[in-house]
Amino acid sequence: ERAIVGTKYKQESRDTAIAKALEYIAEKTDHYLDELHKLVPSQEICIYCWRGGFRSEGMGHLFQTAGKKIYRLVGGYKAYRNYVLDSFNTEYKLIVIGGMTGSGKTEILGEIGKTNKQMLDLEGIANHKGSAFGALGQADQPTTQQFENDLATQLTKFDPQKNIWLEDESRMIGRVKIPDDLFSQIRTATVIKVEVSKKNRISRLIKDYANFDKEDLINSITNISRRLGGLNTKLAIEAIEAEDYYIATDIILDYYDKTYTYGLEKREGQTVISLKLESNNAEINAEKVIEFVKRN
Repeated sequence: ERAIVGTKYKQESRDTAIAKALEYIAEKTDHYLDELHKLVPSQEICIYCWRGGFRSEGMGHLFQTAGKKIYRLVGGYKAYRNYVLDSFNTEYKLIVIGGMTGSGKTEILGEIGKTNKQMLDLEGIANHKGSAFGALGQADQPTTQQFENDLATQLTKFDPQKNIWLEDESRMIGRVKIPDDLFSQIRTATVIKVEVSKKNRISRLIKDYANFDKEDLINSITNISRRLGGLNTKLAIEAIEAEDYYIATDIILDYYDKTYTYGLEKREGQTVISLKLESNNAEINAEKVIEFVKRN
């Protein structure tokens, strides 16, 4: 239908294209109106098609007759996607919070966000905490395209001339990919690496994950078994089965700590500043991080 209407627009005229679009709509009017009332109980609705053309215009006329107030996306979804991708080219002032797994980076960022500072929660938008265990307790992940849309929506709320706080992430967060242009900026921004004792990190991770089903934890360990190694995988699974979460977490952290340290050392041209945190209190740690950035 889109191809036929588009051809009429190019080869005949705008009016004949609109007439054809309305003809298609007329054949399904009852169905469209039934679905409209099911899906959109409110009086206002924004509609779009691929290019913001005659299909959405025709449907807009129909929905107006049904009493809806219509907004139409100018240029359609194609223009919107260009707008989304262009947003990642904006130069942002990023402050990246880094640190080893279990350092409480997400909690610190959450507290920073409560101080009315610009905070970008990449893991929240991705519905994933980044590690092999990151999907536990989370809703289904969006597609990468929807992740980009949601990310752009958040970024456009920010003032690019002011600091934006976010967590250090790999290019992939679960199954979704951070846009290349934004990821390049993350990789060149200054990293505030929070340093927390391994004991405190293990305690935090046990608190966050020990309540999950053992089978889910074991499956997550199995997913990184090649990187953990056969013996460590076996020992970690045995510890989970015995509910010895301290030992299991200690084994797994050895792998994640080495991976993070290696990755940080491989980055070129990126300033990394360490900040030691003694407290397990996210609010106190957030205040220390904010003050540390002010001084540096």
